[in-house]
Amino acid sequence: MPHSAPHVLVVGEALVDEVRRADGTVAEHPGGSPANVALTLGRLGREVRLAAHLGRDHHGEQVRAWLAASDVRLTPGSDGAPATSVARAVIDASGAATYDFAITWDVPPGTAATDSTLAVHTGSIAAVLEPGASAVHDLVLAARGRATITYDPNARPSLMGTPDAALARIEPLVAAADVVKVSDEDLAWLYPGSAPLEVARTWAGRGPALVVVTYGGEGAVALCAAGEARVAAPRVQVVDTVGAGDTFMGALLDGLWAQDLLGAARREALRSIDLPTLTDVLQGCVAAAAVTVSRAGANPPRREELAGG
Repeated sequence: MPHSAPHVLVVGEALVDEVRRADGTVAEHPGGSPANVALTLGRLGREVRLAAHLGRDHHGEQVRAWLAASDVRLTPGSDGAPATSVARAVIDASGAATYDFAITWDVPPGTAATDSTLAVHTGSIAAVLEPGASAVHDLVLAARGRATITYDPNARPSLMGTPDAALARIEPLVAAADVVKVSDEDLAWLYPGSAPLEVARTWAGRGPALVVVTYGGEGAVALCAAGEARVAAPRVQVVDTVGAGDTFMGALLDGLWAQDLLGAARREALRSIDLPTLTDVLQGCVAAAAVTVSRAGANPPRREELAGG
């Protein structure tokens, strides 16, 4: 990708998902929450860079080939890990996934937004696990002058310790972000006993222009200065939910890009988004996520697979 091309910089983990299904079968799929967001953007035809932490090993080669096939370019230094991380997902009879991890994370040296970076996205493990989490936070703060900041906490309780420990990392990033996407399940873990939308309203009051809460098969609700937008999810046969939230996040970035709402210069325009525009963007998000849940693993759609794409 030319250095000057407008792009999204995604910062976070890329790894291999080892998926164990209820019938006993095992399969390997490249993944990682931020990597899945980057992959979604690449498949939707967007210029995207991924700053990751891969090893120069077999799993790393799997991930690199997977990203390249969807036009995702790794930033320099993204192959500096001693070994590529592995996430083991166990799929139950309903298609829901639980995770176990063998993971290390750090930000490649020199990673930063440039004048052509429209947005910086991060989330999940990369924003919480040291030594990389502190570097992610510093990178996000430094990038605000150039780019829209988007964030998905995408909680992984087995890696993130207690909710209070995770929130010590998550809440400062929420305050620094322009757009936050979070699932109702994440909010239930982070704030037990609190209604998801009440937490989202609190978060929206701390700085983000847009806070989106996803409810799996029930759709999503977005909060902005103009009010709240709600969309239902299309009804599909669910194979598994791996990567669905990441597909939603990638499609959210794509939709905001299509509306010319990315970039530091567009921050006030983003803050002034109207409800019909926001609803249209969300409809694209749930449509893309519906494709992903209809097939195995983190396999987001290409543009031509979406209606009107």
